[in-house]
Amino acid sequence: MSDLQKYLNKQLEDPEFRAEYEATRQEFALARALVQARLEANMTQAELATRSGVRQSNISRIESGTCVPTIATLQALASGLGKELTISFT
Repeated sequence: MSDLQKYLNKQLEDPEFRAEYEATRQEFALARALVQARLEANMTQAELATRSGVRQSNISRIESGTCVPTIATLQALASGLGKELTISFT
């Protein structure tokens, strides 16, 4: 187990930290998924911006987790990546 994972596990013992972590977990998962898809497509943020019509600065904010995109923005990004946006409840 990495030092980071050990630290996170320790922090998650604090109920206040755990609540905040759980509240933002999906937003950060979205950011990681976008970064991963963009890197797999071998694209820079600027290239994705050109292909999707979403400003590069917005892509940067989404990837850093400081902005939550609309479904329309996610659809545009998926299209720019040559992918289909899928949303599911599991």
